[in-house]
This record gives sequence, C-alpha cells and structure tokens, in this order.
Amino acid sequence: MKKKKSLWSGVSILIVAVLAITAFIRGGAQLWLLAAAFTAWSVWAVVYFLVPYIKEQLHRYEAKRIRRKCEKQDAEKPQFTIPEVSDSVTRVLLRHVNYRISAYLQSVYPEATWEWREEFPERIAAKGGTGRIKLFGVNGFNFADVTFDQNAGIDCSLINVVPISKLCTDTSAAEPEEAVSQPETVVKQQNPVDPQVWYEVQGRKVLENLIADLHSRGYSSLTIRENGDIAIKQADGEKVKPAFENVPEKTYWTRLCKVFEREGMAANITDGGILLSW
Repeated sequence: MKKKKSLWSGVSILIVAVLAITAFIRGGAQLWLLAAAFTAWSVWAVVYFLVPYIKEQLHRYEAKRIRRKCEKQDAEKPQFTIPEVSDSVTRVLLRHVNYRISAYLQSVYPEATWEWREEFPERIAAKGGTGRIKLFGVNGFNFADVTFDQNAGIDCSLINVVPISKLCTDTSAAEPEEAVSQPETVVKQQNPVDPQVWYEVQGRKVLENLIADLHSRGYSSLTIRENGDIAIKQADGEKVKPAFENVPEKTYWTRLCKVFEREGMAANITDGGILLSW
C-alpha cells in the first residue's frame, strides 16, 4: 500500500512537472526539459521500485536453493541412532581409580608409571581391597600393594621383589647364616616428601577420628608438634599424647597448611607446631 501511494505521488509530480513545462516553456528548450523530466522520473521509479523487487526475487531464489540443499543433505544422512556404551560402569570407575593411583605415585616419583598385576582390578575399584601393581621408574621398588578401604581411602606399600635365583647368585660367597631365606623384601615408605601424600597415607584417618572425638567433647582446636604428638589446650593446662608416627619436616609445613585448608580446616604455624582449628 505504501509503495502504491509512492507510485501515485511520483506520477502526480511528473504530471505537474510536464504541465508546468508546457505552460511556461516554449521552443526547443521545452523538448529538452520534458525529456529530462521523464528521464529523472524513470530513474527514480527504477531505483525505488524495480531494484528492490529484483533483490527480493534474488533473496527468495537463494532461500529456496538453500532449503532444497538442506533437504537433500537430510535425506542422504543416515537416521540418528543412540550409540551403544562400549565401557561398562565398572570400567569407567576403574579408570578413575587408575588416575588416582597415578597421581598418588607421581606426587613422590614424577616419572612413575605402572600396570595392574590383578586379573580383575575392577572388583577392587568397586568393592575395595588390596591389589598388586607393577612399577616402572621408581628407584629401589618394582611392585606396590594398593589398598582401597570402604571409605574410598587409599594406601600404597612399595615393594621390591627379588627372585631367589638372583639372591643365591649374589650371596654365594657369603656364610650360610647370611643367606636370604625370604623371596620378597617389603619396604614401606615412611616419610613422604609431598604433604598431600602424607595426609592421604596417614593424616586423614588419624585427624578425622581425632577431630570427631574432640569436637563431640567441646574442643575446637589442636596443635600438631614436630615429633608427631598432638597438644590439646584445657582449662588447667595442656594435654599431650602421641598421634602420628612421623610428620613432614618444617620446611614443608607451609604446603601442609594448604592441604589442611583445602580439607576445610584452619591451619597456622606457631612456635609449638601447626595449630588446627575447625
């Protein structure tokens, strides 16, 4: 409707211009002015009406072409089907456990790699228990026993397994009483350098039990001393009792405090040790 009004307006202007030229202009100039008027009106009509119409038709053609192309591609595509899950839940769970074991070992031995020596490690991942793994890149150890408890806690005992034949060869010149009678030598890591490993191996279980007991009896803090004892402040003094077999050296206490803080405890280094609050 708007374009129709514009068209009639343009025609009206053209008529007025033609009448004005014929009324006031005489001679050869009249023809030139009439031609100029018709030319200007024709250009205006083409720009205002014909060009938009051509663009609209081109857009419609392009839209139809794209729609036909998409329909053709959809027809050629195979029908969507839900892929079958190739890995069972226990297999996925085992992979999570594998990542955890790798992080546990590599926190102390960055080059460590390993592989299972169990026929069904998925059962250990799902139900807990102890399984043996073969170690690579761990100086002094070639196996480890990994234990998962029902609370998802992890413990790892490093083992050096030496064949009897090798021991007999190495000790052939020794006295009979010096011969090695056991085929395995088990050595456990006593003092991990990484505070996170120390917390996972020893600190978590001890602290969870201690804090649960102390909190139930109204206490809100304790101090871990360098020798492994804990000190608890009471109204009439301080009570000290052994708790840990070993504690990381003072050089690692800053990192150890960050471990405690990630576990939801407030930790501060004092002259007496590490003050934990909850």
